[in-house]
Amino acid sequence: MRAVKRLSEELIQQLRGEIAGAQGNEVFALGYMNEQGLVSGLRVLARGNKQAVLALDADWYRAPQADGEAEAKTPDVLIHNHPSNVLSPSDADLLIAARAAEQGIGSFIVDNQVRAVYVVAEPIRRKPRKKLQPRRIRAALEAGGAIARRLESFELRPSQLDLMELIIQAFNDDALAAAEAGTGVGKSFAYLLPAMTYALDNDERIVISTATITLQQQLYEKDIPLMIAALGKKIKTVLVKGRGNYLCRRRFEDAVREPGILEEEQNLLQGVLAWAGTTRTGSRSDLSLMLPETLWGRINSEADLCMGMRCPERERCFMLALRKECADARILVVNHHLLFADLAARYQGAGYDNTVVLPPYRRVVIDEAHTIEGAATSFLSQSFSRVSIYRHLGRLYRRRLVPPTGLLPRFAALNGLDLDDPRIAVPIGRIQKIRDAVDALDAAALELCRDGGTFRFGPSQDRLIRALASGPLQELRRELLFFLNAMGELLEQFPPEEEDDPAAWEIRAVLRRLEAAGTLCASFSAYQDHQAEVLWVERHTRAGSASGPWAQLTVTPLDVAPVLRNALFAPNKTVVCVSATLTVAASPGLDAGEQAGIRGAFAYWMNRIGINLVANREMRFGCFPSPFPYEQAVLLAIPSDAPLPDQGRYQSFVDQAAMRLAETAGGSALILFTSYEALGSAYRYAKPVLEQQGIRCLKQGDDDRTRLLQTFLADESSVLFATDSFWEGVDAPGNTLRLVILCRLPFKAPNDPVFEARCEALEKKGRNAFMELSLPESVMKFKQGFGRLIRGSGDHGVVAVLDGRVLRKRYGAYFLQSIPKTRTGFGEFSSLLREVERFLFDRSR
Repeated sequence: MRAVKRLSEELIQQLRGEIAGAQGNEVFALGYMNEQGLVSGLRVLARGNKQAVLALDADWYRAPQADGEAEAKTPDVLIHNHPSNVLSPSDADLLIAARAAEQGIGSFIVDNQVRAVYVVAEPIRRKPRKKLQPRRIRAALEAGGAIARRLESFELRPSQLDLMELIIQAFNDDALAAAEAGTGVGKSFAYLLPAMTYALDNDERIVISTATITLQQQLYEKDIPLMIAALGKKIKTVLVKGRGNYLCRRRFEDAVREPGILEEEQNLLQGVLAWAGTTRTGSRSDLSLMLPETLWGRINSEADLCMGMRCPERERCFMLALRKECADARILVVNHHLLFADLAARYQGAGYDNTVVLPPYRRVVIDEAHTIEGAATSFLSQSFSRVSIYRHLGRLYRRRLVPPTGLLPRFAALNGLDLDDPRIAVPIGRIQKIRDAVDALDAAALELCRDGGTFRFGPSQDRLIRALASGPLQELRRELLFFLNAMGELLEQFPPEEEDDPAAWEIRAVLRRLEAAGTLCASFSAYQDHQAEVLWVERHTRAGSASGPWAQLTVTPLDVAPVLRNALFAPNKTVVCVSATLTVAASPGLDAGEQAGIRGAFAYWMNRIGINLVANREMRFGCFPSPFPYEQAVLLAIPSDAPLPDQGRYQSFVDQAAMRLAETAGGSALILFTSYEALGSAYRYAKPVLEQQGIRCLKQGDDDRTRLLQTFLADESSVLFATDSFWEGVDAPGNTLRLVILCRLPFKAPNDPVFEARCEALEKKGRNAFMELSLPESVMKFKQGFGRLIRGSGDHGVVAVLDGRVLRKRYGAYFLQSIPKTRTGFGEFSSLLREVERFLFDRSR
């Protein structure tokens, strides 16, 4: 076939030049088709000799490049020349063409003069992309529109329409977008409507990721059905949770049949059995029974315990059914942890066109995007502890009952082995040695954490670390290796068909987890070789636990930005990030040039999550203010006589001030702290006084988070004392919450090992860690705490800040400039109390 039938004249000339430049040798290139169906774009990837050229793997040309370039557009054809001018494909050519054809990519062979072309495989013509029409989409959210008609109390929100406009641009321009949308903007509608319309118009799959399962369910059960009704078209949507949230039928059946199970556990499992026969999804959230974590952990689905096609329950598998549902879906609602699990596997080699944890996708919307760095850090960290090692060993062998139970006795029985047989008695005997070794390590690690609750491996602590590495760490690793070797010898003695046995399968999975713990031991022993990671120990306790405190050893990446850049932002065509808190006023730490424009306000967040590392991509930024009347509805009260936190009378001031403010408000208060110690002090001081007046006092830790919030919301006059996680995710509209007290600016604790290491890394580069990391991170959390108060247009109340640094330190201005404008009261505390009372209860204000 003549080349001009398939290649444009310009491309023919370009390809001739490339072949001549390669001295007539083989050249391997990617071709891109124009609207007329001719290949008009070219990208040369490799040059070879007269007989062969390196045909790079199809995933390579879509992977992020080392120099920071954005990924190349997916090619339409692979092109290479035959210097012999004999265009018949070789066996190797056919193999490469077949692999490319699976992804819809064609394959052409040309002669050196590019006069003729041999089409090995036809490219699949891509359907022309339908861009979103802003006016048509906006109309649905305007007065009288399809969505407005379905809402009982519709309010036209110009900021919502502006946000949606930015998101439409991101989809149309294959761009990256970041948007800060204040409370009440209605960000979920603003991204759902463009995303779902784009998915319908272009038959593409779009992933929507949230930080919590609660928001996942709200989107799936409430918002998305409304969008579908408004669009008037069906679009398949699937809610996908982390694998551990689903029941594994095979593991459940094994647990039910396990000999020696306790009566209490047996009764619970009977309840699960009844539920398993009726549930459609197998999701734990549908189970009304409250199962202990230890029991659920024995029957849930886990990736490394899955037998796949060997599983006897595969026809009834909840995860397999979910995967099939996902394959047909165009909208997947996931959480950040699940998204990062999928992205990590793709980045590490699974590719972007295959089903991994999720089916393939190229467009992502990330809600609550301020949590990206924390979620990625958590996912990419590895850890082990005495508790986790005990749990793994307990799955293998438990001797509390006669006869002993666990996977090893079961494996022995299946293979006709007596437990006294040396082949199995030797590894069982080593289990106690592992327990002894991990007990010794745990005691030594707890001693390191004695002062601050944490300990970071670093040069300044080298003497203590050497003692730990040469003693308990080395001993545990040695005992794990002895055990793993003994188990390897045991498993090798049985025929390959035993691999289909569930007991053998789970044993191997548990051994891999123990092996991973041994690898972490080696990392801690050679901590100097892990400069890109933070190695640290933390003391943990569990309320009501009889086993006492334990130490967790964790390895955390120092910087997740490069990974996020390579795994999330560069490979995907559109990534939209939205949150109520993404910006910091004036972006401290930046020079004047970096401050220019709205992008500067996003600089802290961008630097932390790697979007700033992506080159040659369209980026969109926008700030969309809350429609709520903060200047009339909120009083920001800051006592001018509040002491600084490092002054001795600070805690007593907080105790008294928090109590008197809550008393003045008649309850309906959320009091937020930065430490459990401060929380406990204020709670003990306030509770007797407040409860005497009929104001119920609730404290974080007295119940699980969900039930505690439900109790708080149900009692309008209650006061909730809380820390950390309650700075965000608390939605209490109306009179349930009239007063939010931020007792202290939420700077990270100086003994946080990961934060400390990240600060040191900045300082080593000659940068100001306080201005570039500590301050902006605190400002963003402050904004979250402030945002707990106003959740609806009719809300009003007081935000009180009891930290003297806001008014007396220069950096206090960053906090005040980063929140909406409000009424302010900056007087002495005694006069401020009267102002708070007037603001809350004087209707003539």
